[in-house]
Amino acid sequence: MSTITQPRRTTAAGPRTVNGAKLFNQLCAVCLTLFALIWLVPFAWAIITSLRTDGSITQKPLSPFAGGWSLHAYSYAWHNYPIGSWYLNSLVIGALAVVFTVAFCSMAGFALAFLRFPGRVAVVGLVTAGLMLPTEALVLPQFVEYRSLHLLGTYWALVLPSVAAPVSVFIFQAFFKGIPRALIEAARIDGASWWRIYRTVCMPICRPAIATVSILTFISSWNAFLWPLLVLNQTKSQTVPVGLASLVNNSNIQYAEVMASSVLGFLPLIAVFLVFQRQIVQGVATTGLK
Repeated sequence: MSTITQPRRTTAAGPRTVNGAKLFNQLCAVCLTLFALIWLVPFAWAIITSLRTDGSITQKPLSPFAGGWSLHAYSYAWHNYPIGSWYLNSLVIGALAVVFTVAFCSMAGFALAFLRFPGRVAVVGLVTAGLMLPTEALVLPQFVEYRSLHLLGTYWALVLPSVAAPVSVFIFQAFFKGIPRALIEAARIDGASWWRIYRTVCMPICRPAIATVSILTFISSWNAFLWPLLVLNQTKSQTVPVGLASLVNNSNIQYAEVMASSVLGFLPLIAVFLVFQRQIVQGVATTGLK
């Protein structure tokens, strides 16, 4: 008696699955290439413009090789503008913001992850509400607050607002929740206080979260423009973005010098990201944030 064998459906589905995966990977590669070009074209154009002369830029703005290339704009910008002071101000403000943000946000994340206290739900709601408020909506009340505290024109007027970072709190909270509860309970049984658990057990483990918060805080502090523009009133006390904006003059725009100053302004951020990009990816992946 002959038997009729049924055709296997998985045979046809297998190649389709493989082709679908290859098509998806190619689509992702195309999208990644397009986004990279969208970012690289203005970056390359700024570098090329900074290497040209103002006369060649005015005569042939769309010809990148007209007039030749030189480093005169960089030398002129460095010697005629207080870029060194702007660099120092941005570095000091960014470093202070990183230290205070990591310290306070890690303690807040630790409290939300392990401690149970009255009003915890309300605190979580307030931190979540901080994510919904745009920065521009806080400018006026912050300005009135820091003016009453006589902090306008000082570094603290730029450092203290960046300490209250809801995103950093949630990054630390998510990372602390990933720590095994048995480890915390064992430390409590041995008589360790919550402060000692935070300092000697949790913080050494959450180095990826610390690196992520530090880098993101430094970048946001370096790129801040509106609040430093309102708070800092002296030219030498300005940060890099505010100082670069002051170089633009409607009557006589020196394109090469402005572009050279802009390149000098964002090169530190590029260096920071290239050096610490592995820590950023590791920290975001470990905390489970998308």
